[in-house]
Amino acid sequence: MKNSKTLLVIEDEPAIVRFLRSCLGAWNFLEAGTKAIGLQLAAEHRPDVILLDLALPEGGALSFLKVLRQWASAPIILMGSHGQENVQVAGLEAGANDFLVKPFTPQELLTRLQLALRHTDKQGPRLPIYEHRGLRVDLYAHRVWLLNKEVHLSPTQYECLAVLVRHAGRLVTQSQLMKAVWGQTREVTLDALRVFIHELRQKIETDPVKPRCLKTEPGFGYRLELPEKNIFKKSPGVIRTDLSVQSAPH
Repeated sequence: MKNSKTLLVIEDEPAIVRFLRSCLGAWNFLEAGTKAIGLQLAAEHRPDVILLDLALPEGGALSFLKVLRQWASAPIILMGSHGQENVQVAGLEAGANDFLVKPFTPQELLTRLQLALRHTDKQGPRLPIYEHRGLRVDLYAHRVWLLNKEVHLSPTQYECLAVLVRHAGRLVTQSQLMKAVWGQTREVTLDALRVFIHELRQKIETDPVKPRCLKTEPGFGYRLELPEKNIFKKSPGVIRTDLSVQSAPH
């Protein structure tokens, strides 16, 4: 059955393009070997997902990403090689939604694409209520439950969880999270952040050793799993999509 979703691949290596086509034969598949063609196809076809290679021969993939993100709302997944972690983090902070490290398997590719589409499908007006694996977060009431038992978080823990809830399904980089929770003026080390996340998991996970909600992307940041079913209730209200944090409860 033909997929109704359209994928735009901006990649100049024919072998990679052939591999992607073989994995995604059911998709409406668009390909561009240059940034100029990529912009043209993105504008003409408004794809549902964009795969962008970080190593385009023209260079400037991050500046291209910023231009694309100014008007393209589709999820953008970066593709890069091992050793490009710093560039990938910069790409995530410039507006990309996810990353794939080459070489990747067909299953990993499909999982990332499905996750990107699920996140997109859940955009739009809704009440800020998140439920997954026994965890329930109500951003409107500023309350958290685990297995129907209320959880008491510190103001900072709540702010961190609120950021992750508003970006459920998307990777939030370490630096994004630190800036959103602690602000620009206070310096927080990566070790301190890891300890903080460990302590937060002790309160919001049924099994903190094997977390099912708050996942770590080693070297990049953290991702709150997108629920398997649509539990974001429809509402005239709108969830803020920036990384700024609402006031935490005292």
